[in-house]
Amino acid sequence: MNETTSSKPMYEKIFDEVKQLIVNKSYGQGERVPSEKELAETYNVSRITSKKALEMLAAEHLIVRKPGRGSFVADPAVDYIDSVMSPETTSDGTVFNSFNHEEKTIGLIITDFGNSYGTGLIYGMEQASRDNDCFLVLRRTFGVPENEEQSIQKLLSLGVDGLIVFPAQGEFFNAEILKLVIGRFPLVLVDRHLKGVAAASIGTDNIQAALKGTEYLFDLGHTHISFLSPPPADTTALEERVEGFIQAHAERGIAVDKGLWVSDLTSTLPNSFNDENIEHDISRLVSHLQENPAITALFAVEYNIALLARTAVERLGLRIPEDISIICFDSPPTPLGSGYAFTHLRQNEEEMGRLAVENVLRIMNGQTVSNKIMLEAKLISGESTGPAKPSNSN
Repeated sequence: MNETTSSKPMYEKIFDEVKQLIVNKSYGQGERVPSEKELAETYNVSRITSKKALEMLAAEHLIVRKPGRGSFVADPAVDYIDSVMSPETTSDGTVFNSFNHEEKTIGLIITDFGNSYGTGLIYGMEQASRDNDCFLVLRRTFGVPENEEQSIQKLLSLGVDGLIVFPAQGEFFNAEILKLVIGRFPLVLVDRHLKGVAAASIGTDNIQAALKGTEYLFDLGHTHISFLSPPPADTTALEERVEGFIQAHAERGIAVDKGLWVSDLTSTLPNSFNDENIEHDISRLVSHLQENPAITALFAVEYNIALLARTAVERLGLRIPEDISIICFDSPPTPLGSGYAFTHLRQNEEEMGRLAVENVLRIMNGQTVSNKIMLEAKLISGESTGPAKPSNSN
């Protein structure tokens, strides 16, 4: 094997070798060629890689892929016309069309969604999928890595053409994602990127967003700010928000006092949202505020933590924002007459969702997309922030 050949991706190597066998008539018209599983075992690669090689052969009209039966050497005069005109149905009722693949199917794997964050993301993806004549199939993982792994495997087995993944929080990214990247499967990550993984990602410019929110508090006279977060878990979004918070202090020449921070709140983490954990976190915040009376503002990295903070402040008989201001990332729309809204940094969810769908479609079509897209968050002034009390700000 020469150097040029050896440097090719494995799926191209498999494609070239099977194509040569077809051209040389080693596989005759109508004859079955090795399956994804057989090719994966022969070449010691993942099924994602072998699947891509077979898809390339089908795209060149060299084979016809018949779900549930296998892949067969095409008869150009018959199989191509049939495959364009007639979809095939597998035993579980899933409809495929070997060559007429204009209607793509995209799998969406997301931790969860709610009125504070996630619904707008899905709305943007759903609208973009309609605009681009493709289908969106959603699976929730609730932030559990094992669920994420199973969801990826399930959607791949169903034959999705591409994946959008909102990665689960955790110290290590899922090995299934790495397999997708190595196999060059069309993949876009949303909300966060994964260190050391060359996958396209779309998210918020969290550094600038946290910097903007912190500067807003500084402008109101707050210099003793408590940063509230879950435990560090090597999650890029959280790390970037911490970085933005620290950067804002550096730019204003204000010392960062990590003794004012609370970074061990767990009740908002996956599988931890229960009354006992919620009460534990609220009590933790009550004690922290009692021990640090100089605090005049709280910066919560997410909306649910802001709710914990508000409860803790109210239990102490303090007023928001007269005594303590609260700012957070994301906040649900406030219905008319409900009377309360947090000052928050609103992420551009719909645009993030739209770009995720459009970029995964571009990758399917062999186009190059930006490896990392970061969108600006907008500061929305609400009822939870006000000027710092002079007596508490020094």
